[in-house]
Amino acid sequence: MKKKVDMSKFACTTMIVGKKASVDGSVIVAHSDDDVADERVIYIPARTWNLTDEKENLRPVFYDDASLGADRKYNSTDIRRYIGDTRGPGYQTQDEGYAESKPIGNIPQVENTFAYFDCNYGIMNEHNLMFGECTCGAKHQPGPDSKKRLFYSAELSRVALERCKTAKEAILLMATLIEKYGYYGTGETLLVGDADEAWVMEMAAYCDDCEDGVWVAQRVDDEEYFVAANEFRIRDIKKGKIKHYTDEEKLTDVHYGISKDHKNEIWYSANLFDVADEYDWEVKDEQLDWLSNISWGEYSHPYYSLRRVWRAFSKVAPSIELPPEVEGGYTRKYPFSLKPDKKLSVIDIAHVYRDHYEGTPFDLTRGFAAGPWNNPVRYEGNPDQNADTFNLNKYHPKGAWERPLSIYRCGVMWINQAKKLKHDVIGFSWIGLDRPVANCIMPFSTKMPQLPMEIQTMNLLDFEFNGPSAWWAFNFVANYANLNYRYMMEDVRALQSEMENIAFTRINSCMQKDDPECAILFCLEHAETVIKKWWQLAGRLVVKYNDGCVTTTATSIMQKKIDYPEEWLVEAGYYDGPITYEEEPILDHQYMG
Repeated sequence: MKKKVDMSKFACTTMIVGKKASVDGSVIVAHSDDDVADERVIYIPARTWNLTDEKENLRPVFYDDASLGADRKYNSTDIRRYIGDTRGPGYQTQDEGYAESKPIGNIPQVENTFAYFDCNYGIMNEHNLMFGECTCGAKHQPGPDSKKRLFYSAELSRVALERCKTAKEAILLMATLIEKYGYYGTGETLLVGDADEAWVMEMAAYCDDCEDGVWVAQRVDDEEYFVAANEFRIRDIKKGKIKHYTDEEKLTDVHYGISKDHKNEIWYSANLFDVADEYDWEVKDEQLDWLSNISWGEYSHPYYSLRRVWRAFSKVAPSIELPPEVEGGYTRKYPFSLKPDKKLSVIDIAHVYRDHYEGTPFDLTRGFAAGPWNNPVRYEGNPDQNADTFNLNKYHPKGAWERPLSIYRCGVMWINQAKKLKHDVIGFSWIGLDRPVANCIMPFSTKMPQLPMEIQTMNLLDFEFNGPSAWWAFNFVANYANLNYRYMMEDVRALQSEMENIAFTRINSCMQKDDPECAILFCLEHAETVIKKWWQLAGRLVVKYNDGCVTTTATSIMQKKIDYPEEWLVEAGYYDGPITYEEEPILDHQYMG
């Protein structure tokens, strides 16, 4: 029997807003990490390394369970993505009883590394370099090898944040690491941005035992919006000139190609067309389609990716009227990026992430599966899922739910923004814990010397009401709201809107000042307030919606029963219930045994 694959490990949505497409001139790079595991957001301090010391002159490269799942060989678990002393204090948790992480291998260290925020992927550093990510199924997905394949995209993003200040520097450094040390794991899309521009970098192995890898990168136009959702989005690569780039300080040394005849600048790995020749890829007139050659397209089920791409595009640019239906996973009906109908803010992007196809034919808040209270949650225990899930030519699901932008199993999301000021650059990472629809995005300045401990604390096996972990406050509220989604989400949205509007007003004011350190104290105080209010909201929901009632406490306790909707009662079989002593047939929906 083939091994069942947990596809929730390989599911994220990621977005870019160009600086001329945003309301305040910021470049925005956003990401939702749609797998609940280790969702701590850890502060990694800047460090100076003694390169004459044998213990400090090498930078260990660790295994990422986001690549192919947890691997005990490297002490990788769902509870702790990394434990050790080579990153920040937040990762020095050996006293918890979990084994210390074992590296796959090492690369040379540099003398100075930058401070950054870290999660299951690197988020943003002190110089406002920022990342987003989504997994993309590739035709070849080999495992790590200490002699051949050291890097997955998550560690690539961390090394780039440690050493680079700009998106281009980061792409070329990551390209160097792939070329020299090899790439393992799933195909990947990394979004790489700074205050001036943003790029989409996609990478994969091209055989089952590669010692390097292949990659492509395309710049997003300043006036446009981009979205990716678990399928490669870069298409045509035209063969062009090969250039050489080196930066001795960052240990960057790479050859790369620049594609000809394209609206947006495209780079690619120098070996790309040699690989195409060796492995009989389809190349015509010195041009290849990256998506169809490297990948089977969508995975899990048809529209697992493309429905989200369509929905995100249709929300920011409804005037274009893109079709929701396509001919297949390699469709060309959706552009690489597009110009939004209006300029977008951080809050606008949060609203895109909070969507369940409301008001469309795919609306998850409607129909019998949504229950009486319009709940969009659809748990995905696909009974027929197997090891061929990445290849829909082999895997033919017997059923599927629509895959929304806001999914119940999102563990954390971030919306990074960076803007050029007159004399400097200002940047914030807006962090939202747990699923987008019920979280609250909180801004954190990239100039902060630390993150709140409540953000850096979380363990899936340890819940405490009003405890030290902010993540559990948001997760509790989101899960409790499933009891009566229609009613409880009104309370959640009210607090969400109140807190986000306060933060957006303050950060927008800071964006207009020539002061990168603006709002550091506000970020800390606001996060403390939000976390406190979310625990209070959790308790209030328990009291207010007790036993199927709405309970209020004005002058005395008042309870109003919540009646089931008439339409749902009909469909659920309420009117076939025991209303007479006469013998009646037992219907299928009355007895499922």
